[in-house]
Amino acid sequence: MTAAPLRIGNASGFYGDRFDAVREMLTDGPLDVLTGDYLAELTMLILGRSRLKDPARGYATTFLQQLEEGLGLAHERGVKIVANAGGLNPAALAAAVAELARKVGVPVRVAHVEGDSLPVPDGFLTANAYLGGHGITACLRAGADVVVTGRVTDAALVTGPAAAHFGWGPDDHDALAGAVVAGHVLECGTQATGGNYSFFRGHDIRRPGFPLAEIHADGSSVITKHDGTGGFVDVGTVTAQLLYETGGARYAGPDVTARLDTVRLAQEGPDRVRISGVRGEAPPPTLKVGLTRLGGWRNEVVFVLTGLDIEAKAQLVQDQFAQALTRSRTGPPDEVRWELARTDRADADTEETAAALLRLVVRDQDPETVGRPFSGAAIELALGSYPGFHVTAPPGKGAPYGVFEARYVPAEDVEHVAVGPDGRRERVAPPVRTAALEEADEPALPEPLPAGLTQLTPLGRIAGARSGDKGGDANIGVWVRTDDAWRWLAHELTVERFQELLPETAELTVVRHVLPNLRALNFVVHGLLGEGVAAQARFDPQAKAVGEWLRSRHLPVPVTLLETTDAPEAHA
Repeated sequence: MTAAPLRIGNASGFYGDRFDAVREMLTDGPLDVLTGDYLAELTMLILGRSRLKDPARGYATTFLQQLEEGLGLAHERGVKIVANAGGLNPAALAAAVAELARKVGVPVRVAHVEGDSLPVPDGFLTANAYLGGHGITACLRAGADVVVTGRVTDAALVTGPAAAHFGWGPDDHDALAGAVVAGHVLECGTQATGGNYSFFRGHDIRRPGFPLAEIHADGSSVITKHDGTGGFVDVGTVTAQLLYETGGARYAGPDVTARLDTVRLAQEGPDRVRISGVRGEAPPPTLKVGLTRLGGWRNEVVFVLTGLDIEAKAQLVQDQFAQALTRSRTGPPDEVRWELARTDRADADTEETAAALLRLVVRDQDPETVGRPFSGAAIELALGSYPGFHVTAPPGKGAPYGVFEARYVPAEDVEHVAVGPDGRRERVAPPVRTAALEEADEPALPEPLPAGLTQLTPLGRIAGARSGDKGGDANIGVWVRTDDAWRWLAHELTVERFQELLPETAELTVVRHVLPNLRALNFVVHGLLGEGVAAQARFDPQAKAVGEWLRSRHLPVPVTLLETTDAPEAHA
């Protein structure tokens, strides 16, 4: 007899996501498993600083608050809960959940996964390996109702329960790869149901419902959401999320390497997208390790420049500030960065639309250098600088900034342990079959679209995009909705054209990956984000809007494509 599909929903895409989502996912429709993804590169730094203040903490306290109501609801409905909210201290969170269960009178069995926390090198705050889902699998097979983990891959929250339900083993690569793809779609919550979606117009996404996946025994799945909830699920929303924070065709993880170039999407019905055909390969022999450290101290001030002579006003304040910092007792900071955003309009009918913003960011290893000398220099200019001088907010004391780094260690060097509800510890063996990660062969491009009339228009008229961060690198996934549009995009949006459209990337290394099944190109821009999101080196430190910037850029688009921009989405 074929096992029934496993319905796995997600109620958190990051630490700070919609608080009511746990209750909504448990009450708005049937589920078997509810997951929550609370961890990101920046979150580990935040939790590391929290643990410095209180060694008993280091986990996502919001999750515990959500369970005050969620535990009882899950128990009544027979729903398992799996979350990585344990952060840097999964054992402490598991104990807190068990205590909460006793307090509210809900008989649940709590387990947790350990082993991701590694010895912290000198100068760093945290060091955590990205574990796979087999520890979660062991906890569920031991009878756990709630499983909390530390740093596991986001997709592990789905592969673990799926393997426990269907009995998959470590060598069931295709099934595991299918679950990894489903997990990647779910991990960012409402980004799969219309949130942060290029083609949002015409849809009600004021309060999108959170997504769920119906996982089948072969690893195929249907991405959907509870009936009656907001937002929508279509091939485009799923494509966008598949491209988010990925790179080439091989998507490597600790359990399996999923081949994104084998993914096939099909609209099965309203708010239902089927994922099938996913192939898997043996995982690499190493695990990624994320390390965070305090990088130094930073401060910033934003000057408002209004009306005429914007460039001259900006140059004046830069010259004045340079002199003031040179005269200060600490000297100039190690790094001084100016950015002028020309948000002003000529002959504007409001003061705000007549204004441009000049942003100054400073960094230094010494907090004093970016503290009072810096803020004092800004304030002292108030009555003796450009006409109309004011700032968006008074500069304050300097603040610490963080840095994320990735390293790799042999998988057998990491002690992956499942701690069952009864306290029994089970070591999770590393994979026996592994394969060194290599770039997949570049696929053949489709036949070019025949030459014809073009119109200078934004790329976004026909293409969607989603962008994000991985450490200091940014990825920008671009996709189209018709075969003809793909024939044009695959040949038109080369690396050279990409760098021409986004001049900030011109001096950086840009790698293009081609994914024909998704009608998509994925660009990885190395070094765009400096030392990563925690360093706040850029106006958009997580590259969230780089894709929308790309879509706004004008290039010659075939008129025949513009005439079919409203064609329905369909993938073979």
